[in-house]
Order: sequence, then C-alpha cells, then structure tokens
Amino acid sequence: MHELQITERILDVVLKHASGQEVSKVVRIHLRIGALSDLEDEWIQHYFDYLSRGTVAENAQLAITRTGAILCCKSCSCSFEVTREELGRAHCPDCGETGLELVAGREYVIENMEVL
Repeated sequence: MHELQITERILDVVLKHASGQEVSKVVRIHLRIGALSDLEDEWIQHYFDYLSRGTVAENAQLAITRTGAILCCKSCSCSFEVTREELGRAHCPDCGETGLELVAGREYVIENMEVL
C-alpha cells in the first residue's frame, strides 16, 4: 500500500516541474528504483494512472529501471554491487572485511520526463 504514498510524491514532483514550463502533456516519466525497494512496478503505474487523472500527466507511461544494491566497505572504501540474496553474507571483494554500508539500492529517483 505504500506504493500509493510514493506515487503521490512522484506525481507532485512531476506536476511541480511541469507547471510554469508551458508543458501541455507529460508523456513518459523515467524512474530509477533500487533493487532492494519492495515497490511493485505494476502498482506504481496503477496508482499513477488513478492519481494523474485530469492533470497534464494523465496517461503518462512510467519507464522504470531497476538498479543494483551497492555496498561500501568501511575498511578500504571499496564499493561493489550485490544481489538481494547476497546481502546477509556479503564481504568486501578487495579486503574480505564484512563491515559494509549500504549506499544504494532502496532509492527511487525521477531521472527525467518527456513532455509536449
């Protein structure tokens, strides 16, 4: 259900950027969503379709790209990508340490939007 709240925020940002820019229609919104996010693409589009009715973003397509999870070693500062399954047992590929910090993987970002 949190897809609804996040989709409301996405729409707010899109409408804010479209206002005052002589935008007549938002055609596509490119989103980057981290691999560890539990947001479902289908539900985000569903909620977006509902919330955007009557706005310049009505019928806009969400182009969603999933990005990997990135960990950074606290000892040597090496950054590397891991899968969700590797998270609990990950270690630094350079020094072998297990003291790691998540630096990417839960985010959702509006990369850009296509407008008319």
